[in-house]
Amino acid sequence: MQTLNLSIEGMHCGGCANRVSAALKSAPGTKVEQVTVGSARLSIDPAKTSAAALIKVLDDLGFTAAVKSNS
Repeated sequence: MQTLNLSIEGMHCGGCANRVSAALKSAPGTKVEQVTVGSARLSIDPAKTSAAALIKVLDDLGFTAAVKSNS
């Protein structure tokens, strides 16, 4: 598993955080560790998903996401 930290623009409230969390949890190979307004920390299985795929999921929800850091 790989840790992925995302910066997410367009989130304004807990409802946004819940929508982002639910969308990320539905992605294969993804374990959501924390979602707060403006960011998310995940563990991903690189064999099943990628940062680009998760950014697309969030883009489809109307949010703009980018990788903050990988470790």
